[in-house]
Amino acid sequence: MSFESTKYDNYTLITFNSEKLDSLVSPELKSALVLVNKNGERNILMDLSAVKYCDSSGLSALLIGNRLCKEAQGSFIVCGIQPMVKKLLKISQLDNIITETPSLPEAIDYLFMEELEREMGSEDVDDEI
Repeated sequence: MSFESTKYDNYTLITFNSEKLDSLVSPELKSALVLVNKNGERNILMDLSAVKYCDSSGLSALLIGNRLCKEAQGSFIVCGIQPMVKKLLKISQLDNIITETPSLPEAIDYLFMEELEREMGSEDVDDEI
């Protein structure tokens, strides 16, 4: 298998074991993302440290993960992006859409910050009601 999915308290972590995120891997990844979302998870962290090559179908899978999490009022954070993949994200202007961090610990910290902001935002709404 090209990647592993691990469930934690607040998020699911998808870690790649393959150097490629391409048309051979992306259908399986898209299915996994939809399944994680259908199981009620709204936060997904994706560690791409091992991925050195990505094509348009891989980018499509990232966009699906991002959309599913946003629709669930959650977070989709990609970390460990290698230079060639980062370049592709920049060329396709997805670097402005997909949240990225340099490392997994930073992705986890970023997620907890976003969760706190969401909780504080919902408290403000409750106070107004």
